[in-house]
Amino acid sequence: MALVALGVCGGIGAYKAVEVARGLQQRGHDVAAVLTANATRFVGPLTFEAITRRPVIGDQFAPGVNAQIEHIALATDLDLLLVAPATANIVGKLANGIADDFLSALYLATTAPVLVAPAMNSNMLAHAAVAANLDRLAARGVRFVEPGAGYLACGWVGKGRLAEPADIVAAADGLLGAGRRLAGRRVLVTAGPTVEDLDPVRYLGNRSSGRMGYAIAAEALARGAEVVLVTGPTALEPPAGAEVVRVRGAEEMRSAVMARVAGDGDGLDLVAMVAAVADYTPAGGAREAKLLRDRDELVLTLRRTPDILGALGRWRAGRPRPVLVGFAAEVGDPVARAREKLRRKQVDLVVANDVSRPGAGFGSDTNIATLISEAEAEEVPLGSKRELARVLLDRIEPRLGEADTGAGEAK
Repeated sequence: MALVALGVCGGIGAYKAVEVARGLQQRGHDVAAVLTANATRFVGPLTFEAITRRPVIGDQFAPGVNAQIEHIALATDLDLLLVAPATANIVGKLANGIADDFLSALYLATTAPVLVAPAMNSNMLAHAAVAANLDRLAARGVRFVEPGAGYLACGWVGKGRLAEPADIVAAADGLLGAGRRLAGRRVLVTAGPTVEDLDPVRYLGNRSSGRMGYAIAAEALARGAEVVLVTGPTALEPPAGAEVVRVRGAEEMRSAVMARVAGDGDGLDLVAMVAAVADYTPAGGAREAKLLRDRDELVLTLRRTPDILGALGRWRAGRPRPVLVGFAAEVGDPVARAREKLRRKQVDLVVANDVSRPGAGFGSDTNIATLISEAEAEEVPLGSKRELARVLLDRIEPRLGEADTGAGEAK
């Protein structure tokens, strides 16, 4: 699954953008609709919200938008910017670096591929200024879905009508497919917290939101992988296309992961243990009745939960596949403990972060990390969790190739 920002401009072809959004979703992609002010004169934002299940983005000065500098946040996370329909006005803005609305600012802020589907009057399309702007965009690497010829809304007959939605969706999917470097790979990701029940009301838990694990699952899907997401309780919507296994406690997560390993572990290419699994659970399990508040002090006896990552390392027993990745969330410098974890649990890579640092804590949309392998420690600066997921998978892909040839060796 990829995240596609669908820019919709003010033209009669805007109604076709609804079909484009639906077509992208049917191919497993997540769509964020970005409407210009004039686009809302043709199609209401509620239509896109109902289809995409996301708020429509339009006014970059709307209250609350700048809390996260939304065009920058979206620009960092998206896999493709698709503008359909693209009017002569937006083509001119993009070509000349004008950023006076959300869509044009998003274009300047993103490094994702850009696909443009022009739609306008025939004479406008043929005008030297528009032709020059299109050539300028093409020289920068922007791709196009050529407009069709036929009856136009203005009453003319000629070239300029928006391409058919199916053709736009196919072009977008093809462009996204160029980056599907994990096609044919099988990936298992754990995410979120586990909660350990004390009684029917209370539980022991942690602050993990699941955002990092979900970002890795989404990025793996965008690269073409088949993804199983084993997730503890979280409020997040799982990425479309993932097989989702919901669990609650550490023992349930262990069972879900080891069942996948036992069933077809040799068919897995990557296991990323991102979940914040509880270290302890009440001895004897949860009590059947609610604990009463009838004493000044309450003593609980806890026992250690199973070490899932360690069990995976022992099961792999030196084989090159699957690549094993662990996470180490610490307070203070996490590198030393991450190195020890790498050796003790026999894994290939540990992602270490200090959750007390600003921008790196649980529930944050951003993260700061160090990627620890046997050979090196690579600092990854502050960025979105999706960006960290990209960096992580970029580093893992060569290891997958080594595992295919038998050159890789578990550490």
